Amino acid sequence: MAKTSTSSGAKHWLGVIIAIILFIFSAVIAFPQQTWNKVGFLPELNIAEFHLGLDLQGGAHLVYEADMSEISESGRQDALSGVRDVIERRVNAFGVSEPLIQTTSSNGVYRVIVELAGVLDVSEAISLIGETPILEFKKPSELTEEDLTDEQRVELDVINAEEFAVAEEILILAQGDNEFSDLVNEYTLADFDKERNGNIGFVTRENTFVYNDVLDFIDSNGVESGAVLNSVFETDNGYEIVELVEKNNTQLMDLSHILSCFDEKENCETDVAREQALESTELLKADLTVENFGDLAALYSDDPTNFETGGDLGQLTARQLVDPFGEVALALQVGAITSEPIETEFGYHFIYKKATESISEYDLNRIVLARTTADAFIVENRWENTDLSGKQLESAQVVFDQYSNAPIVQLAFDADGGKLVADLTEAYVGEQIAIFLDGEIISAPVVQQRISGGEAVITGNFSLDEARLLAQRLNAGALPVPIELLSQQTIGPTLGAISLEKSLNAALIGLLLVAVFMILYYRLPGLLAVIALVIYVSLNLMVYKALDVTITLSGIAGFILSVGMAVDANVLIFERLKEELKSGRDLISSVEIGFKRAWSSIRDGNLTTLIAAAVLFWVSTSFVKGFALTLSLGILISMFSAVVITRGFLMAIAHIKGSGKFKWLFGGPTSNRNE
Repeated sequence: MAKTSTSSGAKHWLGVIIAIILFIFSAVIAFPQQTWNKVGFLPELNIAEFHLGLDLQGGAHLVYEADMSEISESGRQDALSGVRDVIERRVNAFGVSEPLIQTTSSNGVYRVIVELAGVLDVSEAISLIGETPILEFKKPSELTEEDLTDEQRVELDVINAEEFAVAEEILILAQGDNEFSDLVNEYTLADFDKERNGNIGFVTRENTFVYNDVLDFIDSNGVESGAVLNSVFETDNGYEIVELVEKNNTQLMDLSHILSCFDEKENCETDVAREQALESTELLKADLTVENFGDLAALYSDDPTNFETGGDLGQLTARQLVDPFGEVALALQVGAITSEPIETEFGYHFIYKKATESISEYDLNRIVLARTTADAFIVENRWENTDLSGKQLESAQVVFDQYSNAPIVQLAFDADGGKLVADLTEAYVGEQIAIFLDGEIISAPVVQQRISGGEAVITGNFSLDEARLLAQRLNAGALPVPIELLSQQTIGPTLGAISLEKSLNAALIGLLLVAVFMILYYRLPGLLAVIALVIYVSLNLMVYKALDVTITLSGIAGFILSVGMAVDANVLIFERLKEELKSGRDLISSVEIGFKRAWSSIRDGNLTTLIAAAVLFWVSTSFVKGFALTLSLGILISMFSAVVITRGFLMAIAHIKGSGKFKWLFGGPTSNRNE
């Protein structure tokens, strides 16, 4: 039995050590950063400060009136609620903690009152709340150069002549002893080309229409590799000067494939392991023929497009394919299927080479120079509205371009918006679609192909913060009715600082009086309860920081009330302990039974208070929510403090050899003093 008691005592002392470590950890988090940075042997800490509410730190107070003239009488309350919800989403996206947003309606006047703690720049708050982002997608105008006036045509011709003369001067430099790459870096308007010294890679007549005139010039004039073409070319990009790096013969291959991807590969949405993918390819290989290749591709390929295309990739050159896919396809005989699966960055492939033809490919460098078009004269009417707008937008999020790693905003549309996106992009392949935000063009991408699935992206050379702000504004949505700012003011934190100081002083005095009472009346258990109460306060403050709780005067009231309930739990325990000691039980049994008998009262009392606090939190306004939140957190932590920490301290001391002789220290009968 002695061995069991010793083991149990060691367990409780371990609990005491853990409680002390927990206190130290919570204190480091809870107390101000500058306090700990003054301690020389500790590393410099970077701990967030407490978030204070409007009544403690000041902020912006705004009053808006909603214009309900276009809303029916029956729908005005819903519209007012909608205004409140949109403003709340915008405020939350702005990072304001625990905003107070209230609505009032009286005698046909509908108002929204907004209080933002810590936002002392009222103009910034007004801009955030009042803006209604208007997102529009516009198609190219039907206006053409024929719609220019005679004066505009003459002006355009003069400008083009000047630009062409500049291009010819640079062409002379390019045909001289100057390095082409140096001229690219000095003159080209295409920033992307500067990174590659003007190289646009290999092009063919089959994969470009922009450079067909350039390729015809090369072939008809027998231009040799390394030569600059002695002509200025007019393309969609502007005036261009072109250098032929090399010309090769290659195969234009008509290919199909079947893909088996696995979890190690890019864009693979299955959880298939490599071994399983290999087993699948082995089973597929046994049945694969030229005749059933398309059917099997539609059934088994992990390329999502293969279901509709039967694995068809179209006509491609080896350079357009990833390694080693292109190299294997180039060596494969026409009408043949690879005998073994080929592994690429996407998975395992079977390749079917249906046909091939010999073509020429041209590796080109270019310098892009200015060429003004008719668009410069019809810019005001360049774009026409479409039915696609922010009304069909469901969500916006920041993602990163897989090639440039630049931040872009990805848009997801509802069913109607998805259909409009698909129809619009199908009608304007090869042309620009402009994206306007609040009447300003932010992006005008060239449509490469029909976009299905109801998703699109906005690119605009955004910084990460700009992209995030744009996504936040779009997600916040438009206000359901116009609002007008009636009054604005900045509330200083002076009064709140005084209130905070008085509240803290009252709390400290109250804690001190409670501590004195607990020690005098309950003796050693009272002292242990005070120590547990200090740990309780530290844990509370740590949780406030961890959960980013905004502290208001009402929140402080909730915290102080929870302190009283924490003491109440200890009182219940100690009274039960005294009863057990007076009945003649030994100290260890008295502590154990005292806690067990007090637990049901502690549990039921705290549970009913938690229920009331939960109701307050869900149905009340922000400041009352703050009270309910701090009260709830305090109750939960107080139960842990009383039932775990205080009990651990008492049990550890009760297991000290000879402690049973001093029952009077625990509230027991004084007759045991000399036992």
